[in-house]
This record gives sequence, structure tokens and C-alpha cells, in this order.
Amino acid sequence: MTASITPLPLVYGKRLDDLDVLGRSRLLRGLGVRELGAFLDLLDQVALPHGTSVIREGDAGEYMYFVLEGKARLCRGPMELRSIGPGDHFGELAMLDERPRPVTVEADTTMRLARLSRSRYRALATSHPRLALHFTQALAAALGDEVIAATDSVGLLVHQRSAPRRLQVRVRRGADELIVATGTVVGSLLPREHDGAPVVGAASNKRPVSLESAIVADCQLEPLSLASPNGREIYSRSAGLVLLEAARRVAPALDVRLAGTLENGLVVEVVGDVDVVRVGQAILGAMRRLIVEDAPLREEIWSIDEARAELGERRAADAAALLANRRESTVALATCGETLALGMGPLLPRAGYLGTVEIEPHARGLLLRLRDLDRYMPAASGARMDPAAAEAMAPRHGSEMASAARRWLAGLGVTSVGTFDEQCVRGRVPELIRVAEGFHEKWIGRIADAISSRADTVRIITVAGPSSSGKTTFIKRLVVQLLVDGRRPLALSLDDYYVDRERTVRDESGEYDFEALEAIDLSLLRDHVLRLLAGEAVTTARYDFVRGKSDRAGGASLAMRDGDVLLLEGIHGLNPALLDGVVSPDRVFRIFVQPSNTLAFDRLGALAPEDVRLIRRIVRDRHQREYSAADTIARWPSVRRGELVHIYPFLPHADAVFDSSLVYELSVLKTYAERYLLEVPASHPSFTTAHRLRRLIDQFVAIHPDHVPPTSLIREFIGGSGFEY
Repeated sequence: MTASITPLPLVYGKRLDDLDVLGRSRLLRGLGVRELGAFLDLLDQVALPHGTSVIREGDAGEYMYFVLEGKARLCRGPMELRSIGPGDHFGELAMLDERPRPVTVEADTTMRLARLSRSRYRALATSHPRLALHFTQALAAALGDEVIAATDSVGLLVHQRSAPRRLQVRVRRGADELIVATGTVVGSLLPREHDGAPVVGAASNKRPVSLESAIVADCQLEPLSLASPNGREIYSRSAGLVLLEAARRVAPALDVRLAGTLENGLVVEVVGDVDVVRVGQAILGAMRRLIVEDAPLREEIWSIDEARAELGERRAADAAALLANRRESTVALATCGETLALGMGPLLPRAGYLGTVEIEPHARGLLLRLRDLDRYMPAASGARMDPAAAEAMAPRHGSEMASAARRWLAGLGVTSVGTFDEQCVRGRVPELIRVAEGFHEKWIGRIADAISSRADTVRIITVAGPSSSGKTTFIKRLVVQLLVDGRRPLALSLDDYYVDRERTVRDESGEYDFEALEAIDLSLLRDHVLRLLAGEAVTTARYDFVRGKSDRAGGASLAMRDGDVLLLEGIHGLNPALLDGVVSPDRVFRIFVQPSNTLAFDRLGALAPEDVRLIRRIVRDRHQREYSAADTIARWPSVRRGELVHIYPFLPHADAVFDSSLVYELSVLKTYAERYLLEVPASHPSFTTAHRLRRLIDQFVAIHPDHVPPTSLIREFIGGSGFEY
């Protein structure tokens, strides 16, 4: 912590050694002893202890300083510009006007300074005109030299980048075509709102960019608002960066990192034995101050070597490890204040864009609530409980299984994507796969044992989870474990109980809502379940998806014996209304399946479970069903809206949460997904998401699919499963 400046008069009058030091100043060279003495008479002298901030960046300036004794560092933001010592000067811009200080100067030793006030500088022309002319000319020359040096430095940094070929570029914005100057800022060409929500970024030729990006080539420009998935991601990433800077300000020694994403918030891990509530409130206060200050968020380009060195010094080992295998020579880093993180995509220009934020406790540490995301959350009007509230009541990111997975991964030296890649390069792929698959089998067995321990009461098992969560393989493996425990499960799929297509309810846009509870023939389902529980033989229903017709008696004939258990699989498995009036809640065991425990890139970025599921679905649909990646991505927002309304609000009713993530799966899926994503045309609306997903899978070392065992959950998506579907 630096001390604040408390100038104290040291000596009055002239000293010969002071004249010698002033004579070495580039502003006073060439003056005689008499003129130097006259100039010294205009100066106050101050003494400052080690660690003092002589001037601070952003403060108003009234004095310029000449160093008589001691040394100091001149810094701008977190960057140290140079050291200064006797004969040097600083703060000269204060002589021109009251502009804020552009730099901070911190004393490295005890210092003695001579300072010149702006008022005395202006009076110099009257009292000593020749001295004033010399000083002013020298001051102008020094400032000119600094401008030239700065220009040369910038030129050196960008010498490999060619100069713009044209002074103007063509921008297509909707139906309009604009001719603008090269270097025009993206945000200046876009509205403040789009689709009824604030604009937070842009897509330039379908690639997401910041509002402060410069346009340097012809492009098609589209706004990204909080109503779009890519806009919401920009917002969440920026909120996480501001939170990390807030945490650094209030508790610099504390390990705080983003551990998971929600549709309207972020799960924040706080490592260490601390009072989480107190820490959370302190971070919230600092975060709100950053929002009020409208702190800038920036994306900077660093060389790989420079970035690795800097991240290593800042104890950001995960981020540094990820850069070890980069093919590029440069990397983008995201900054807010003194916080540095990997640049995984565009940011908001400033913290003030975030609006209202709140923090509450969570199983992993803290839950950051983003109220602006609440306001523009898809299908928010239909959700019975918002995702952050459901997560707080029954956390999937902080579940017991997810916590256990993190412990064994840490034991194998895997704490992030970078360290996972390191282990793969070292030849530990077979071990990682064996342990990951064994971990899944152990927890499936534990869930089966929990069901069997309630054999006297549990008659029905329901399994629910979002799209591509791996429910099908999970159920197959659960059945095996239940049989080991002596329980015979009878499977019944809710998909076979859809009503005829023309009877299906419609959503607010007039489209069929196949994910609504009312799309299920509840009366028929409940009748069949009641009769099965009573010991009757029942011919179940079957739904013809091609014709959109229900055959109420076209399925298999089932009958339950003593000790049997009915297994219901479908999107509404957690909803108590599904079996309302059929059986008491204590006779139902509800299971939620989703990939939750994903690896982090660094303290700011982690692979989102939603992206894992989307990549799984892209691979399965393209590899096994001949659906293009572009079509799968286009349907994904509708799928996600259905999950928000029909699954996550009922998460608190789950008796068990199964984390279907596998630490190595993105490395396997990459071998398929990379080509499938490249098939998305640059002109297609899905290209923005495809481009982002390509950047994500690029961080993983590829693993050949032959390493995957036939019983693995990943086989459900890449084929070759040992189970028959």
C-alpha cells in the first residue's frame, strides 16, 4: 500500500548541489548560474518517504517536479514506463492546464523534490522573460520528443501489419449500405437497442466483435443485444471480469474464480476458509463502485512469451499453461483495472453497461445475479422459477458429485484445460479415460443403491435432463446397476404419450409447443401408471413422430411384479404435476442428468455446460442423423427456451443429480466437430455460434475416438455404443 503525499518543507534557500542537479535537467540546460538561481527561487522543496505516491493517474495537477535526490517509478495503469532520478522532471503537463494526471509516480527511495506551481510558471514571463522563453521552448521540445518516441514505439509494435489500403470501407447494415472512414468504431453505426434489448456487441461478417472495434475492411454489421445468446455471453464474460477486479481490490490474496454460468448469473468459487457472506458483500460493494465509475474494459494483443511471463508472475498458472501449446505468436488478453485474463471473446466497452448486480451465497462460494439478464431472459414470462433461484436451492454446479470430480481431477494434476492438455501430451490419456469412466460407474452405482435403500417406498424412478445430457446411456447403465441390486426396472418413455399433433398446444408465437406438459396425454399416462402399480398388465402407448399420431395401445405390454420399479424418462420427469394424484411424492425417486463440471480456461472463463451439450448434439445429429451443424445451431435457442420453462424450475425436486460430463470428451468430440463446424457457411445465421465453438474446441488436444470404451456415455453421440438404442 502506498502512502499518500504529505509534502513537508525541507530547506529554504539555494544550495550549490541543487544548482548542479537542476543544470542537468533537459529543460534548464544552457542556463547560467544566475538564471538557475533565479529559477530555484521559484521552487518549493518537499521531502517524501519511500512508497509515497507523488502524483496519481487521474488526479488534478497543479505542480511539476524536478528530482533533486532519490529515485521513483513512472507508471500508467499496471505498466511501468520508466525509472526517474536526479536531474529528471515529471508532471510538466500541469503547466498547461488543469487536465488529469496521465501517469502515477511512486517513490522507490526517500526523495527530495523541487516543485513549480502553475501560477509561478505563468508569472515567470513578467519577472524573468528570457528565462521564461528558454524554459517554454525547452518544454515544447521535450513534449515533441515524447510524441515522436511514442509514435516510433507504436510503429515498431505494428510494423508487420500493413497500412490500410483504402481510406473508406463499405458497411452493410440491414438494408442500408454505408461508406465510412477506415477505422470507424463499430458502436457508432449501431442503435442502442435491438429486438427491445440493449445492444452490447456486434457481429462483423458473422463474427462477434466489441462495440469499440475499428472497421478496417468491407463488412456486414449486425447488432448483438441481450436478447441474443451471443450478446448475453458478451455481457456475462464482462460481468465476470469486473467481479474479478472487484475481488482483487478488496481481497488481493484471495483465490476467486468463475466456476459456472447460468442464464441469468455466474457461479463464483471462493477458495479458502473465509467468511463467504462478508467477502461477498465486500466484492459486491467494489463491483458496484466500478460500475458507477464506468471502469473501462479492454482487449489487448500480447505476444505469447510476454503473456506467459506476465500471467506466471500474477499466479495465473492455468492461463499460462493454456498458452504453452498455442500455434499463434500472439494472444488476446482481457483487462479491467489491474486484472488480466485470457481474451475468449468480445467485452463490453465499460463496466457501466452492467446495470444492477447482486451477490448471494452458493455451494461453491457465491452466486452473482445479473438483473439485466433477468429482464431479457428468453421465455422468462413462462418460467416458474428463474435459473439462479433454482441453482441456489438445488445446485448442479455445486453438487456432491461435481465436487468429488474436482477432487480426483486435482489429484491427477488436472485443474484447467491447460493442465489437462499437459497431461495428454505426457501420455496419460488412457489413465484419464479409465478414471473418468470408473468415476461415472461408481456414481451410477451409488444412485442405484440409494434407490434400493428405499425399496419399501420407491415404486417409480423419473429421469430428466436437458437435450444431449446423456440420459439414454445413463438409463441403460442405471438399469444394469439396479439389476445388480435385485430391482427389475420397467422402462416407459414420455415421448410415447404425446397427443396427436393437431391437439398440441401452441406457444406465444403460434408454433406447436411440444415441450409443454400439456403436449402429453396426461390422463392416459396416469391411467397406465395406476394400473401398472396395481399389478395389471398394460399395453402401453406409442407415438408415430412421422405422422404426428398417437397409438394409445401400440406399445409394448408391461406388467409389474413384486419388487419391480417403473422407470419414466422424459423432459417432465422432475415436475410433480406429471404424476399428480397418481402416487405420493415419497414413492417417486427423481434424477436430474446434465454435464456440470467443466474445465476452466482460467479464472475468468470456463467451458459452459450448454456449449458441451450443443457440441454433443452437433456431432450426433451430423454423424448419425445427417442433420447439418447449421440447422442444429439454428434450433438450439428454441431448445434452450424449453429447458428454462420445463426443466430447470423443477430442479429443487431432484433426489439425485448426475454430472454426465467427462473430462476428456471435448478432445474426442473435437475430431468430429471441427469439420462439422467448418461446414457452416459464412453467410448462414449460425456462423457466429459456429465460429465461437471452433475457438473453444481449439483449446483442447485431440484424442482419437478408438480410446473411448463402448459403454461410455460419449458413445451415445459418436456411435459405437455397447448398448442398443
